[in-house]
Amino acid sequence: MTPNSQYGLVSRRDLLVRSGYGLGAIGLHVLGAAESPAAPAFPNFAPKAKRVIFLFQSGGPSHLDLFDHKPILQDRFGEDIPESVFKGQRVTGMVAHQARFQAMPSKYAFQRHGQSGISLSELLPHTAGIADDICLIRSVHTEAINHDPAITFFQTGSQLPGRPSMGAWVDYGLGSSNRDLPAFVVLHSVASEGPGGQGLLARLWGAGFLPSRHQGVQFRSSGDPVLYLNDPLGMTRHQRRLMLDGAARLNKLQHRRVGDPEIETRIEQYEMAYRMQASVPELMDVSAETEGTYKLYGSDSRKPGTFAANCLLARRLAERDVRFVQLYHRGWDHHGELPKRLPVSARDTDQPSAALVHDLKQRGLLDDTLVVWAGEFGRTPYAQGDPKPDDYGRDHHGKCFSIWMAGAGVKPGHVHGSTDEYGFNVVEGAVSIYDVQATILHLLGIDHEQLVYRFQGRRFRLTDTEGRAVNEVLS
Repeated sequence: MTPNSQYGLVSRRDLLVRSGYGLGAIGLHVLGAAESPAAPAFPNFAPKAKRVIFLFQSGGPSHLDLFDHKPILQDRFGEDIPESVFKGQRVTGMVAHQARFQAMPSKYAFQRHGQSGISLSELLPHTAGIADDICLIRSVHTEAINHDPAITFFQTGSQLPGRPSMGAWVDYGLGSSNRDLPAFVVLHSVASEGPGGQGLLARLWGAGFLPSRHQGVQFRSSGDPVLYLNDPLGMTRHQRRLMLDGAARLNKLQHRRVGDPEIETRIEQYEMAYRMQASVPELMDVSAETEGTYKLYGSDSRKPGTFAANCLLARRLAERDVRFVQLYHRGWDHHGELPKRLPVSARDTDQPSAALVHDLKQRGLLDDTLVVWAGEFGRTPYAQGDPKPDDYGRDHHGKCFSIWMAGAGVKPGHVHGSTDEYGFNVVEGAVSIYDVQATILHLLGIDHEQLVYRFQGRRFRLTDTEGRAVNEVLS
């Protein structure tokens, strides 16, 4: 042990650790000096959106049965998809054994709606009511063909786990607008009938290699909204404050000794949790909502954990300036019994999604809130298994699918892009997942090429080395 006037006795291990940090700091300084200057402050330019509400539909909603009407499939029912259309597209293991890939029309009628005349399925009567508020993008495509890599890609910009999620990137770039609530909140719901669908892992809203304070905070629908937030029995608010102050002093001493930035994050998270003890119960208490609001969102909005209830909470979070709200709804993986199961998913989400847009609009929040409705990919125009007019399934399809956006800076009542007559390939206005991510960041006032973080010797960004803001969908 070696005496030290600042730290007292210093062990051999501490001496080596501090020496290592010193050498590392010198190396980092040299590397930093050889690179570009520090990233600019965000936003880079005037933002159209202050916040994002992302309604993610896990499982792959069928664009052909919801958003992209292909009447030619009615005439080609049972015929093989032509090779000129198929173009050697790789298929999943679920259909690899099939000898044929037979065209499968939708059993649902489509109709034009609003002054914009956007064509939508009869399964979306409430979305039809906001046709003039949404921008429907029919030409999104993805590289992934299976659920986990496709969801991970959409949420993090990489098919491989480990990257920061979109909400974490936004929090890293812009920070919080409400010191009493997390900047990035996650809400889950499941289908009201049938299996829950694909699992959703916490890494989808994780911080990856960013400081952990940027990760999403999941609010639960039953029990405590946030785990471990409540004080144990017998502890008063004053006692909690004294405990946090003492822990903060110890953590600051440790940070001064080892320099680990995660210690600062720990201090910040303790303080955030303390403030959330007051802010979260008030947020989750929807008893003051009017009957008209419950009617707007539908009867399910009274049931915690439903998509409708979570859409209502998303509006309340937007009112409190939470930067990024991520909703997940599962149950869209319709490999079979699509005519039985798709209406359930549509019924769960159609009215609440439209209600959220209506509600934000009437409260003056849609002007600076971006709402995104999307899944990880679409479904095939050919049937999985033996097709029947009233009983069919569709496999995963990443070559093209549809999403919609509404709100801040997005062209209302607009359709962008188109697919071929089979709904198999994009023929105009292709939009990649990176393009979607770049567009979301652009609306927040962020140049996606400048939102970077150096890790393991490389500058990373959400959009990797690709992507562009889709100016054609911007107002």
